[in-house]
Amino acid sequence: MIDTILNVLSWILLCSGGFFVLAGGIGALRLPEFYTRLHAASLTETMATILIFSGMVLQAGLSLASVKLVAIMLFLLLTAPTASYALANAALQSGLRPESEGEEHQA
Repeated sequence: MIDTILNVLSWILLCSGGFFVLAGGIGALRLPEFYTRLHAASLTETMATILIFSGMVLQAGLSLASVKLVAIMLFLLLTAPTASYALANAALQSGLRPESEGEEHQA
């Protein structure tokens, strides 16, 4: 009984994480400028990491594999926002200005 509940919960987490990956990919393709694309991709990547790795930990059970999965998840949760910040900062330093609200974007 508990195995069935854990299995269903883990698949819900995995599918939800997959949805966030898909939404981030669509956002990275469809949004108009660099900063909005970066924002969409980085936010959904972080949420997808939490959901997918939580689902995999539930699938692995109490084992060394689940400890490794948690370690990888923590590493990704620390490095993904840092990388997004570095990309945005490099773009800003190179002269790419964010659009203001009144400006029109070029498609």
